[in-house]
Amino acid sequence: MNDAENTPTSANQPLEERVNNRSQRPSSDAFKAFMASNWAPSSQELPGRDDVAGHAATRRKAISALFKGERLVLPAGPPKVRSNDCDYRFRPHSGFAHLTGLGLDHEPDAVLVLEPVDEGKGDDGGNHRATLYFRPLAGRDTEQFYADSRSGEFWIGARPTLAEFEARLGLATGHIDQLETAITKNVGAPEIGGISIRLVRKVDENIDALVDTARYNTAKDPENLDMGVLDALDEKLSEALSELRLIKDEWEIGQMELAVAATVEGFEEVVKVLPRALTHARGERVVEGAFFARAREVGNELGYDTIAASGNNATVLHWTRNTGKIHAGELLLLDAGVEADSLYTADITRTLPAGGTFSDVQRKVYQAVLDAADAGFAAAQPGTKFRDIHTAATTVLAERLAEWGLLPVSVEEAISPDGQQHRRWMPHGTSHHLGLDVHDCAQAKRELYLDGVLAEGMVFTIEPGLYFKEEDLAIPEEYRGIGVRIEDDILMTANGPVNLSAALPRTPEDVETWMAGIYREADGSRQAPQG
Repeated sequence: MNDAENTPTSANQPLEERVNNRSQRPSSDAFKAFMASNWAPSSQELPGRDDVAGHAATRRKAISALFKGERLVLPAGPPKVRSNDCDYRFRPHSGFAHLTGLGLDHEPDAVLVLEPVDEGKGDDGGNHRATLYFRPLAGRDTEQFYADSRSGEFWIGARPTLAEFEARLGLATGHIDQLETAITKNVGAPEIGGISIRLVRKVDENIDALVDTARYNTAKDPENLDMGVLDALDEKLSEALSELRLIKDEWEIGQMELAVAATVEGFEEVVKVLPRALTHARGERVVEGAFFARAREVGNELGYDTIAASGNNATVLHWTRNTGKIHAGELLLLDAGVEADSLYTADITRTLPAGGTFSDVQRKVYQAVLDAADAGFAAAQPGTKFRDIHTAATTVLAERLAEWGLLPVSVEEAISPDGQQHRRWMPHGTSHHLGLDVHDCAQAKRELYLDGVLAEGMVFTIEPGLYFKEEDLAIPEEYRGIGVRIEDDILMTANGPVNLSAALPRTPEDVETWMAGIYREADGSRQAPQG
């Protein structure tokens, strides 16, 4: 073997090591010894209890009551690669965040394990003892401190210690090195004294493989083990976690209010940059960037990719390319939400006249959508069904479409199950639950979601729209290229619905006045942008 074969640049270097070639990190013992010396000690003072800790404990107890005697495994998930050795900003799985109270970018690869104990002998009188397993801060005398670009403090900043998280969350913690034993010990059929596992699947493939292997190795008849049956059991855990979020607690409602307030600020920033957006070849990107900057300044991130759609792009329901030019005579549909540090997100849409004032036909379409939103709001009362919101809103839209001569059938036929012709111009649902996910509670059973009864503590959207595409020959030309959606975030209280996003103007007159006021404040004279 020649000397070249022993060098880091030789072809026999493992692929997984080649990513570090650019670092040119010294490996001498002298360097390692020097890096491990003369660092100030880490603080030994423990933090106080997080405000969310008690609420998270209540949520864990509720899940514990549903799965007595079973081990529950909830991974946060690993980092996700964006490109080569660069990761996306980490966001834990929403079920993990809900039961731990951890938001932001805490602890990739962490796993929450709820271990079954005798009934009523667990945490807070529940049926399980919960432990959060994660990789804590490596000592500054370790190689990981400066050599691990994914978890070393030198690269990504300090990581919490086991004791710090325990103090903050009121939750037992364990080193991630203990996780495999915690998940696999005593796994087996309950009838022979084993413990069955329920796992939130498709979050961390390594944990999926670990659980599947444990199930296979302890099965009485491994060759005939029906993994589909076990997957169905796992799905029940995901379903229960989703349904637990249908009713928000006091702390969650406060986080939703923070997210909505930050989103309102983002919309104001967008109006401020509209004059510049009208002069830019990709004005939609100017709008998107202004909102994103506010989201990062006052929150954690965007709750979802911003839709900044001008003109005919506004008729594309999930237009997130945002590459278009904005013209003064067009409408700008802005669908955006700020995700708070707690990971709770707002989801608001306003349709703005890019030039500051609506044309007559734009105003007519806008008013129809606003009336539909108001009808949905009026229908959203405690004790009514979630689906009633959609029925009320779309009935108004069908009536307006008929008045304008656009419906090919009567309103009655259109809104019947065998008709639905009005849905050509309003193809999406009017409402969805909102919270840790922009489409929250998505795994809940139909009878608790779409057919569910509205109850105090629910947070959801009301978002009717009309979308008239330029290429739609079923409508007069004057309507083509107009897309309008109005979306608000609603909290259901014992006394009825509350519009959390009411601070953003909704009527066409108020929208025009609001925009003009922002322009005047910006430079003291301009009434509306020109472009």
